[in-house]
Amino acid sequence: MIAILFSLLFVGATLAFQSLDPWTEKNETVIPGQSCTCEAFLPDTIFPLGELELLEKSSIQISHKLELEISKIELFESKLTVYMEKIVNLTLSIGIMEKDPDSYTEVQIQEVKIQIKQIEALIVELKASIEISSTVLVSIQKEITSMIVILTQLEIKYDKNLVLLTRREYIKLQQKLEECERRHNEIFEPNIGSCDHGFISRLSKPMISHLNAHLNAGHRYGGWGKDSNPLPTSENMYWYSGSSSTLVTQINVYADYYRLIMRQPMKTHELYTTRDWRGLGNNYIVRGNTLYYQFRDPFSMGKYNMTSQTMVYRVVPNASNKFSYFYSANQNLDFAADENGLWVTYATEESKGKLLLGKIDEAAFALKEVYELNVYKPSVGNTFMVCGVLYATRSVDIKTEEIFYTFNTHTRQESHVSIPFEKFQETYVYLDYNPTDQKLYMYNNGYYISYHVWFHQNKNKAQLLI
Repeated sequence: MIAILFSLLFVGATLAFQSLDPWTEKNETVIPGQSCTCEAFLPDTIFPLGELELLEKSSIQISHKLELEISKIELFESKLTVYMEKIVNLTLSIGIMEKDPDSYTEVQIQEVKIQIKQIEALIVELKASIEISSTVLVSIQKEITSMIVILTQLEIKYDKNLVLLTRREYIKLQQKLEECERRHNEIFEPNIGSCDHGFISRLSKPMISHLNAHLNAGHRYGGWGKDSNPLPTSENMYWYSGSSSTLVTQINVYADYYRLIMRQPMKTHELYTTRDWRGLGNNYIVRGNTLYYQFRDPFSMGKYNMTSQTMVYRVVPNASNKFSYFYSANQNLDFAADENGLWVTYATEESKGKLLLGKIDEAAFALKEVYELNVYKPSVGNTFMVCGVLYATRSVDIKTEEIFYTFNTHTRQESHVSIPFEKFQETYVYLDYNPTDQKLYMYNNGYYISYHVWFHQNKNKAQLLI
């Protein structure tokens, strides 16, 4: 609060306040037994209490909005259950009628038609309600994102400990929003970890979580995310690695999202102490509590087991260190994980810079199959894998990125598509999909960014460009 209230009890006296800036001045006689209240005002140059008070009011309003949306989603779920029961019963009735149509009167047939129209109307009503709810969630996300950016700036400029107290409330709000969005999406989206869906149809707005753990925008190289195949009891674990250069020297792991935001790692793994296990690029992932990354010397695939703190490497035949992605240098071996396992993309002199996609045998830590793609790696912003399909991105303008190319390893078919999505800032160095929550994780000029992913329900449907 802007006004800090102090209650002072007196037996009896006349209290005269001295003129002290930034305290208010007030002269008053106090009756014995009465309390005296004085107000202290801290200017914004000392601490931004005024801004925090406005943010606090906004957080209360957002919390109420979220509670309302959660109650709506619970209603959607119950309605959907009722609709499904009606559709099943109606399907059975129609099936019986088809087998013996002569046994039903015109009146009975008309009743069935009326039931069909009623269900159609209910579905249209439910769809409209869900679309409105989705719009509200996007609006809430923008509000929370804006407030977190403000708090991050305040944290850097003012007393960090005091700002952190307020940040905790916004972290709770963001976690609540993410859960609300996920429940909203799951009404019509496939189960997490399932590949019973088509290609990606769209991405959400960028969700800005925080400036990196170093609170340094100069740490523009790095990555963050969740374990794509977590060990038991580590399902909520997050990781982060960042630097002012493409040299990879350490990785931090956090017990959960809250501790990630609060910069409280449960373990920091150093790759350069008595031995040199450093890597290059921003192309790493964590899978099974193991860091997969581009090993520095020799140029190869690196595998650092964070449980046993041991490391092995494998040289990729013919892989070249001359072909990186458009946004960042040294991203020559790019690791990805999806519902089907572990992958690596790279290029060779023989392929003239075109992408090669390798499927990794995790037990042997070796390539067991390689696919040749018709896309030039230096023209690509980044790639990621979902259900055995590679997606490649490129820049459209300073605010827009686009998924423009896919390669399906199941059919060996490639497609040129157009799925635009919004960037937080113009350039980014890391983008990877996580199958445990169907999110994309981006590292964008030092900020943790993520996106929800939506899929076509038709497994064969893709946004082909003619």
